[in-house]
Amino acid sequence: MRSIHLLFSVISLIALISISSCAYDAEKAIPVSCQTKCVTPYGAVLGVSTSGVKAYSNCQSDCVTYHPNRLNGVYTGVKWQCVEFARRWLLVNRNAVYGEVEVAVDIWNKINHITHVATQKKIPLESRLNGSTQAPQVGDLLIYAEVFHETGHVAVVTEVNHESGFIEVAEQNYKNEVWPGNYARRIKFIKNGDEYWPLDSYLLGWKHIQSQVVSNQAGVSRSG
Repeated sequence: MRSIHLLFSVISLIALISISSCAYDAEKAIPVSCQTKCVTPYGAVLGVSTSGVKAYSNCQSDCVTYHPNRLNGVYTGVKWQCVEFARRWLLVNRNAVYGEVEVAVDIWNKINHITHVATQKKIPLESRLNGSTQAPQVGDLLIYAEVFHETGHVAVVTEVNHESGFIEVAEQNYKNEVWPGNYARRIKFIKNGDEYWPLDSYLLGWKHIQSQVVSNQAGVSRSG
């Protein structure tokens, strides 16, 4: 009788391991939408920002894996969405992150602060509409309207050149193309009177961090 119970326990354990393994495999499975019609292969490095943050290919804009990414144990978002890159950039460069959102445009509508990872201090974000009297600055988040892919988009300003009239941005899942340098795109901007206008379709404006946060204070790794 003891042998029968032992055999039953072993069979049950094997079954449980098999189910867990199947669930794990399903979680890690790459959807067909992330393997077909790719601009660049899913997960390929598209470029590296001036501060060393890598951007990865999402294959094409319809690809969603729901696979979470974490950097040093901190959740940065779903691989390899634009929201994930912007949060990871802030984590590396400001040691801070913003809260969870369903789509990128929600950053404009719902996010009014970032949280410093080490201290949990909330740092206010200011929404500046396109045409603001204050020019975009490095670290600002460009936010695009919902009409863009029905989700909006977010990109990080990494360079502002007032003499030549352009800004450079770092981002993921815009066109999923290899970057031309240490930036994804250059966006021309004009100054009309006191107003600054980046000339990019569907751009609502930018989120600006109202107080400076020490760069990479906790020594966050730049890979991820």
